[in-house]
Amino acid sequence: MELAHEFAQNFLTLLDAFAIYIIVGLFFAGILKQIVPSDFVSSHLGKDSTSSVVKATLFGIPLPVCSCSVIPLAQGLRKEGASKGSVQSFLISTPITGVDSILATFSLFGLVFTLYRVVSSIIIAICVGLVQNIFEKKEESKQKEKPAFSVKPTNQETKVNFAQNFSTTIKKEQKEEASCCSSSSENEKGFSIKAVFTYAYSTLFADMAKALLIGLILGSLFITFIPKEYSSMLFDNVFLTYFVIMLFAIPLYTCATASLPIAAALMLQGMSGGAAFIFLTAGPATSAVTMSIVYKMLGKTSLIIYVSTISILALLFGIVFDMFFDDLEILRVSMQHEGSSLVESLASLAVLLLIFYHLFKDKFSKKEQTKSCCS
Repeated sequence: MELAHEFAQNFLTLLDAFAIYIIVGLFFAGILKQIVPSDFVSSHLGKDSTSSVVKATLFGIPLPVCSCSVIPLAQGLRKEGASKGSVQSFLISTPITGVDSILATFSLFGLVFTLYRVVSSIIIAICVGLVQNIFEKKEESKQKEKPAFSVKPTNQETKVNFAQNFSTTIKKEQKEEASCCSSSSENEKGFSIKAVFTYAYSTLFADMAKALLIGLILGSLFITFIPKEYSSMLFDNVFLTYFVIMLFAIPLYTCATASLPIAAALMLQGMSGGAAFIFLTAGPATSAVTMSIVYKMLGKTSLIIYVSTISILALLFGIVFDMFFDDLEILRVSMQHEGSSLVESLASLAVLLLIFYHLFKDKFSKKEQTKSCCS
Protein backbone atom coordinates (compact mmCIF):
# COMPACT_ATOMS: atom_id res chain seq x y z
CA MET A 1 0.00 0.00 0.00
CA GLU A 2 2.87 2.36 0.79
CA LEU A 3 4.44 1.69 -2.62
CA ALA A 4 1.13 2.44 -4.36
CA HIS A 5 0.85 5.74 -2.47
CA GLU A 6 4.47 6.60 -3.30
CA PHE A 7 3.87 5.73 -6.97
CA ALA A 8 0.85 8.06 -7.07
CA GLN A 9 2.89 10.86 -5.46
CA ASN A 10 5.75 10.40 -7.92
CA PHE A 11 3.29 10.36 -10.82
CA LEU A 12 1.71 13.66 -9.71
CA THR A 13 5.10 15.24 -9.03
CA LEU A 14 6.29 14.53 -12.57
CA LEU A 15 2.98 15.71 -13.99
CA ASP A 16 2.96 18.93 -11.93
CA ALA A 17 6.48 19.75 -13.13
CA PHE A 18 5.54 20.17 -16.79
CA ALA A 19 1.73 20.08 -17.20
CA ILE A 20 1.37 23.88 -17.42
CA TYR A 21 4.14 24.01 -20.03
CA ILE A 22 2.37 21.38 -22.15
CA ILE A 23 -0.88 23.36 -22.06
CA VAL A 24 0.84 26.63 -22.96
CA GLY A 25 2.99 24.95 -25.62
CA LEU A 26 -0.03 23.32 -27.26
CA PHE A 27 -1.82 26.69 -27.30
CA PHE A 28 1.09 28.32 -29.15
CA ALA A 29 1.18 25.30 -31.48
CA GLY A 30 -2.46 25.92 -32.32
CA ILE A 31 -1.70 29.56 -33.10
CA LEU A 32 1.21 28.56 -35.36
CA LYS A 33 -1.08 26.14 -37.18
CA GLN A 34 -3.34 29.07 -38.05
CA ILE A 35 -0.47 31.31 -39.13
CA VAL A 36 1.72 28.90 -41.14
CA PRO A 37 0.20 27.98 -44.57
CA SER A 38 -0.40 24.28 -45.21
CA ASP A 39 1.76 24.27 -48.37
CA PHE A 40 4.57 26.27 -46.79
CA VAL A 41 6.94 23.29 -46.48
CA SER A 42 6.10 21.17 -49.53
CA SER A 43 6.80 23.98 -52.00
CA HIS A 44 10.49 24.25 -50.96
CA LEU A 45 11.67 20.63 -50.61
CA GLY A 46 11.87 19.23 -54.11
CA LYS A 47 15.60 19.17 -54.91
CA ASP A 48 18.38 16.91 -53.63
CA SER A 49 20.38 19.94 -52.51
CA THR A 50 21.88 21.32 -49.34
CA SER A 51 19.37 24.16 -49.31
CA SER A 52 16.40 21.75 -49.33
CA VAL A 53 17.82 19.89 -46.33
CA VAL A 54 18.45 23.11 -44.39
CA LYS A 55 14.99 24.39 -45.30
CA ALA A 56 13.36 21.12 -44.20
CA THR A 57 15.15 21.35 -40.85
CA LEU A 58 14.34 25.02 -40.27
CA PHE A 59 10.75 24.73 -41.51
CA GLY A 60 10.23 21.85 -39.09
CA ILE A 61 11.07 24.04 -36.08
CA PRO A 62 7.93 26.21 -35.94
CA LEU A 63 5.52 23.54 -37.18
CA PRO A 64 3.12 22.33 -34.45
CA VAL A 65 3.58 18.58 -35.06
CA CYS A 66 4.64 15.88 -32.57
CA SER A 67 6.66 12.78 -33.43
CA CYS A 68 3.46 10.73 -33.67
CA SER A 69 1.77 12.87 -36.32
CA VAL A 70 4.93 13.87 -38.26
CA ILE A 71 5.01 10.46 -40.00
CA PRO A 72 1.92 10.91 -42.22
CA LEU A 73 3.02 14.49 -42.92
CA ALA A 74 6.44 13.25 -44.07
CA GLN A 75 4.74 10.65 -46.27
CA GLY A 76 2.68 13.41 -47.87
CA LEU A 77 5.79 15.50 -48.51
CA ARG A 78 7.50 12.54 -50.18
CA LYS A 79 4.50 11.94 -52.45
CA GLU A 80 4.55 15.61 -53.42
CA GLY A 81 8.16 15.27 -54.62
CA ALA A 82 10.28 16.15 -51.58
CA SER A 83 13.79 14.67 -51.69
CA LYS A 84 14.83 11.79 -49.43
CA GLY A 85 17.32 13.94 -47.53
CA SER A 86 14.82 16.70 -46.82
CA VAL A 87 12.18 14.19 -45.66
CA GLN A 88 14.65 12.62 -43.21
CA SER A 89 15.70 16.04 -41.88
CA PHE A 90 12.05 16.97 -41.47
CA LEU A 91 11.34 13.74 -39.54
CA ILE A 92 14.08 14.58 -37.01
CA SER A 93 13.75 18.33 -36.47
CA THR A 94 9.97 18.76 -36.44
CA PRO A 95 8.97 16.81 -33.30
CA ILE A 96 12.03 17.62 -31.18
CA THR A 97 12.00 21.36 -31.85
CA GLY A 98 8.24 21.85 -31.58
CA VAL A 99 7.12 24.64 -29.28
CA ASP A 100 5.36 22.22 -26.90
CA SER A 101 8.43 19.97 -26.69
CA ILE A 102 10.77 22.93 -26.09
CA LEU A 103 8.68 24.31 -23.22
CA ALA A 104 8.25 20.87 -21.66
CA THR A 105 12.00 20.27 -21.87
CA PHE A 106 12.65 23.61 -20.19
CA SER A 107 10.21 22.76 -17.38
CA LEU A 108 12.16 19.63 -16.39
CA PHE A 109 15.76 20.29 -17.47
CA GLY A 110 16.28 24.06 -17.54
CA LEU A 111 17.52 26.52 -20.15
CA VAL A 112 21.03 25.15 -20.88
CA PHE A 113 19.87 21.60 -21.62
CA THR A 114 16.92 22.88 -23.69
CA LEU A 115 19.12 25.09 -25.88
CA TYR A 116 21.66 22.29 -26.28
CA ARG A 117 18.91 19.87 -27.29
CA VAL A 118 17.41 22.24 -29.87
CA VAL A 119 20.73 23.29 -31.47
CA SER A 120 22.16 19.76 -31.57
CA SER A 121 18.91 18.37 -33.01
CA ILE A 122 19.09 20.92 -35.83
CA ILE A 123 22.71 19.91 -36.56
CA ILE A 124 21.82 16.19 -36.50
CA ALA A 125 18.85 16.72 -38.82
CA ILE A 126 20.96 18.64 -41.35
CA CYS A 127 23.78 16.06 -41.22
CA VAL A 128 21.40 13.13 -41.80
CA GLY A 129 19.85 14.87 -44.80
CA LEU A 130 23.23 15.77 -46.31
CA VAL A 131 24.59 12.21 -45.91
CA GLN A 132 21.43 10.88 -47.57
CA ASN A 133 21.85 13.30 -50.50
CA ILE A 134 25.50 12.24 -50.98
CA PHE A 135 24.52 8.57 -51.25
CA GLU A 136 21.57 9.46 -53.46
CA LYS A 137 23.80 11.33 -55.93
CA LYS A 138 26.25 8.39 -56.04
CA GLU A 139 23.40 5.99 -56.88
CA GLU A 140 22.12 8.33 -59.59
CA SER A 141 25.59 8.61 -61.16
CA LYS A 142 25.91 4.79 -61.21
CA GLN A 143 22.54 4.46 -62.95
CA LYS A 144 23.54 7.05 -65.56
CA GLU A 145 26.71 5.09 -66.37
CA LYS A 146 24.65 2.00 -67.29
CA PRO A 147 23.89 1.77 -71.05
CA ALA A 148 20.28 2.50 -71.89
CA PHE A 149 18.47 0.67 -74.73
CA SER A 150 15.85 2.76 -76.50
CA VAL A 151 13.00 1.11 -78.40
CA LYS A 152 10.95 3.05 -80.90
CA PRO A 153 7.35 3.12 -79.72
CA THR A 154 4.60 1.78 -81.95
CA ASN A 155 1.64 3.84 -83.12
CA GLN A 156 -0.58 2.22 -80.50
CA GLU A 157 1.91 3.02 -77.70
CA THR A 158 2.17 6.59 -78.98
CA LYS A 159 -1.59 6.98 -78.74
CA VAL A 160 -1.63 5.54 -75.23
CA ASN A 161 1.21 7.85 -74.11
CA PHE A 162 -0.56 10.86 -75.61
CA ALA A 163 -3.78 9.94 -73.80
CA GLN A 164 -1.90 9.50 -70.51
CA ASN A 165 -0.08 12.82 -70.88
CA PHE A 166 -3.32 14.56 -71.74
CA SER A 167 -5.10 13.08 -68.71
CA THR A 168 -2.23 14.00 -66.37
CA THR A 169 -2.27 17.56 -67.74
CA ILE A 170 -6.00 17.81 -67.07
CA LYS A 171 -5.51 16.41 -63.55
CA LYS A 172 -2.73 18.92 -62.83
CA GLU A 173 -4.93 21.79 -63.96
CA GLN A 174 -7.77 20.51 -61.79
CA LYS A 175 -5.42 20.22 -58.80
CA GLU A 176 -4.11 23.73 -59.36
CA GLU A 177 -7.65 25.08 -59.54
CA ALA A 178 -8.60 23.17 -56.40
CA SER A 179 -5.52 24.43 -54.54
CA CYS A 180 -6.26 27.99 -55.59
CA CYS A 181 -9.83 27.67 -54.40
CA SER A 182 -8.80 26.07 -51.13
CA SER A 183 -6.10 28.66 -50.48
CA SER A 184 -8.50 31.50 -51.20
CA SER A 185 -11.12 29.97 -48.95
CA GLU A 186 -8.52 29.59 -46.19
CA ASN A 187 -7.58 33.24 -46.54
CA GLU A 188 -11.25 34.22 -46.38
CA LYS A 189 -11.70 32.27 -43.15
CA GLY A 190 -8.86 34.10 -41.41
CA PHE A 191 -7.71 33.52 -37.85
CA SER A 192 -10.03 31.47 -35.62
CA ILE A 193 -9.50 31.07 -31.87
CA LYS A 194 -11.86 28.08 -31.94
CA ALA A 195 -9.64 26.39 -34.54
CA VAL A 196 -6.62 27.10 -32.30
CA PHE A 197 -8.16 25.20 -29.36
CA THR A 198 -9.52 22.44 -31.60
CA TYR A 199 -6.15 21.72 -33.17
CA ALA A 200 -4.13 22.13 -29.94
CA TYR A 201 -6.22 20.14 -27.49
CA SER A 202 -8.08 17.80 -29.83
CA THR A 203 -5.98 17.00 -32.91
CA LEU A 204 -2.44 17.48 -31.57
CA PHE A 205 -3.01 16.24 -28.01
CA ALA A 206 -4.83 13.15 -29.30
CA ASP A 207 -1.59 12.04 -31.00
CA MET A 208 0.42 12.23 -27.78
CA ALA A 209 -2.20 11.27 -25.13
CA LYS A 210 -1.41 7.54 -24.94
CA ALA A 211 2.37 8.01 -25.22
CA LEU A 212 2.30 10.74 -22.57
CA LEU A 213 0.43 8.54 -20.10
CA ILE A 214 2.82 5.64 -20.73
CA GLY A 215 5.80 7.96 -20.23
CA LEU A 216 4.46 9.24 -16.91
CA ILE A 217 3.71 5.70 -15.71
CA LEU A 218 7.16 4.37 -16.71
CA GLY A 219 8.90 7.34 -15.13
CA SER A 220 6.98 6.86 -11.87
CA LEU A 221 7.72 3.12 -11.90
CA PHE A 222 11.46 3.73 -12.31
CA ILE A 223 11.54 6.13 -9.36
CA THR A 224 9.30 4.04 -7.09
CA PHE A 225 10.34 0.44 -7.64
CA ILE A 226 13.99 0.59 -8.76
CA PRO A 227 16.29 1.18 -5.77
CA LYS A 228 18.91 3.85 -6.37
CA GLU A 229 21.65 1.44 -5.27
CA TYR A 230 20.90 -0.93 -8.18
CA SER A 231 20.51 1.76 -10.81
CA SER A 232 23.75 3.45 -9.73
CA MET A 233 25.61 0.20 -10.55
CA LEU A 234 24.71 0.75 -14.21
CA PHE A 235 25.05 4.52 -14.26
CA ASP A 236 28.51 4.47 -12.63
CA ASN A 237 29.96 3.24 -15.91
CA VAL A 238 29.11 6.22 -18.12
CA PHE A 239 30.15 4.74 -21.46
CA LEU A 240 28.23 1.52 -20.79
CA THR A 241 25.20 3.68 -19.94
CA TYR A 242 25.43 5.44 -23.31
CA PHE A 243 25.16 2.19 -25.27
CA VAL A 244 22.50 0.63 -23.02
CA ILE A 245 20.34 3.76 -23.28
CA MET A 246 20.86 3.83 -27.05
CA LEU A 247 19.71 0.22 -27.43
CA PHE A 248 16.75 0.92 -25.14
CA ALA A 249 15.72 4.16 -26.89
CA ILE A 250 15.96 3.19 -30.58
CA PRO A 251 12.96 0.79 -30.78
CA LEU A 252 10.94 2.57 -28.07
CA TYR A 253 7.89 4.38 -29.46
CA THR A 254 7.63 7.61 -27.48
CA CYS A 255 6.97 11.10 -28.75
CA ALA A 256 9.38 13.95 -27.98
CA THR A 257 7.25 15.27 -25.10
CA ALA A 258 6.21 11.91 -23.62
CA SER A 259 9.83 10.74 -23.33
CA LEU A 260 10.71 13.64 -20.99
CA PRO A 261 9.32 12.15 -17.72
CA ILE A 262 11.18 8.89 -18.42
CA ALA A 263 14.45 10.77 -18.93
CA ALA A 264 13.85 12.83 -15.77
CA ALA A 265 13.17 9.68 -13.76
CA LEU A 266 16.37 8.03 -15.02
CA MET A 267 18.36 11.14 -14.10
CA LEU A 268 16.86 11.08 -10.61
CA GLN A 269 18.21 7.52 -10.37
CA GLY A 270 21.72 8.76 -11.18
CA MET A 271 21.95 8.81 -14.97
CA SER A 272 24.07 11.55 -16.54
CA GLY A 273 22.71 14.46 -18.57
CA GLY A 274 24.53 13.22 -21.68
CA ALA A 275 22.82 9.84 -21.46
CA ALA A 276 19.49 11.64 -21.02
CA PHE A 277 20.24 13.62 -24.17
CA ILE A 278 20.90 10.38 -26.09
CA PHE A 279 17.59 8.96 -24.90
CA LEU A 280 15.64 12.13 -25.80
CA THR A 281 17.24 12.30 -29.27
CA ALA A 282 17.32 8.66 -30.36
CA GLY A 283 13.94 7.74 -28.86
CA PRO A 284 11.58 10.08 -30.76
CA ALA A 285 13.59 10.02 -34.01
CA THR A 286 14.26 6.26 -34.35
CA SER A 287 11.20 4.48 -32.95
CA ALA A 288 10.18 1.14 -34.44
CA VAL A 289 7.21 2.79 -36.17
CA THR A 290 9.35 5.57 -37.69
CA MET A 291 11.98 3.09 -38.90
CA SER A 292 9.37 0.90 -40.60
CA ILE A 293 7.91 3.94 -42.39
CA VAL A 294 11.36 5.14 -43.49
CA TYR A 295 12.09 1.64 -44.85
CA LYS A 296 8.83 1.47 -46.84
CA MET A 297 8.98 5.08 -48.01
CA LEU A 298 12.69 5.57 -48.76
CA GLY A 299 14.25 2.10 -48.92
CA LYS A 300 16.77 -0.05 -47.03
CA THR A 301 19.82 2.13 -47.72
CA SER A 302 18.03 5.24 -46.50
CA LEU A 303 16.99 3.46 -43.30
CA ILE A 304 20.60 2.42 -42.58
CA ILE A 305 21.80 5.99 -43.17
CA TYR A 306 18.99 7.38 -41.02
CA VAL A 307 19.51 5.15 -37.96
CA SER A 308 23.33 4.98 -38.05
CA THR A 309 23.86 8.73 -38.50
CA ILE A 310 21.41 9.63 -35.73
CA SER A 311 22.96 7.06 -33.37
CA ILE A 312 26.56 8.21 -33.98
CA LEU A 313 25.78 11.93 -33.67
CA ALA A 314 23.52 11.47 -30.62
CA LEU A 315 26.32 9.53 -28.94
CA LEU A 316 28.88 12.23 -29.76
CA PHE A 317 26.65 15.06 -28.53
CA GLY A 318 25.89 13.10 -25.34
CA ILE A 319 29.61 12.66 -24.62
CA VAL A 320 30.28 16.36 -25.33
CA PHE A 321 27.48 17.40 -22.96
CA ASP A 322 28.92 15.34 -20.09
CA MET A 323 32.40 16.70 -20.81
CA PHE A 324 31.39 20.36 -20.53
CA PHE A 325 28.20 20.38 -18.41
CA ASP A 326 28.74 17.46 -16.04
CA ASP A 327 28.87 19.69 -12.96
CA LEU A 328 25.78 21.68 -13.98
CA GLU A 329 22.60 21.06 -11.98
CA ILE A 330 20.16 20.77 -14.88
CA LEU A 331 17.29 18.74 -13.41
CA ARG A 332 14.61 21.08 -12.09
CA VAL A 333 12.20 18.49 -10.69
CA SER A 334 12.52 17.28 -7.08
CA MET A 335 10.85 14.23 -5.58
CA GLN A 336 10.63 15.71 -2.06
CA HIS A 337 6.83 15.90 -2.50
CA GLU A 338 6.58 19.57 -1.74
CA GLY A 339 3.12 21.08 -2.04
CA SER A 340 2.25 22.11 -5.60
CA SER A 341 0.68 25.46 -6.40
CA LEU A 342 -2.95 25.90 -7.42
CA VAL A 343 -1.95 26.64 -11.03
CA GLU A 344 0.17 23.46 -11.23
CA SER A 345 -2.64 21.36 -9.75
CA LEU A 346 -5.22 22.78 -12.17
CA ALA A 347 -2.88 22.25 -15.12
CA SER A 348 -2.22 18.63 -14.04
CA LEU A 349 -5.97 18.01 -13.69
CA ALA A 350 -6.59 19.48 -17.14
CA VAL A 351 -3.88 17.27 -18.71
CA LEU A 352 -5.27 14.15 -17.00
CA LEU A 353 -8.81 14.93 -18.16
CA LEU A 354 -7.56 15.46 -21.72
CA ILE A 355 -5.62 12.17 -21.63
CA PHE A 356 -8.58 10.09 -20.45
CA TYR A 357 -10.96 11.89 -22.79
CA HIS A 358 -8.86 11.05 -25.85
CA LEU A 359 -8.23 7.49 -24.68
CA PHE A 360 -11.92 6.67 -24.12
CA LYS A 361 -13.78 8.98 -26.52
CA ASP A 362 -14.03 6.25 -29.17
CA LYS A 363 -15.71 3.91 -26.70
CA PHE A 364 -18.16 6.61 -25.67
CA SER A 365 -18.97 7.45 -29.29
CA LYS A 366 -19.61 3.77 -30.07
CA LYS A 367 -22.00 3.49 -27.12
CA GLU A 368 -23.88 6.58 -28.28
CA GLN A 369 -24.15 5.15 -31.80
CA THR A 370 -25.52 1.85 -30.52
CA LYS A 371 -28.05 3.70 -28.34
CA SER A 372 -29.20 5.83 -31.29
CA CYS A 373 -29.51 2.72 -33.50
CA CYS A 374 -31.54 0.88 -30.85
CA SER A 375 -33.87 3.84 -30.28
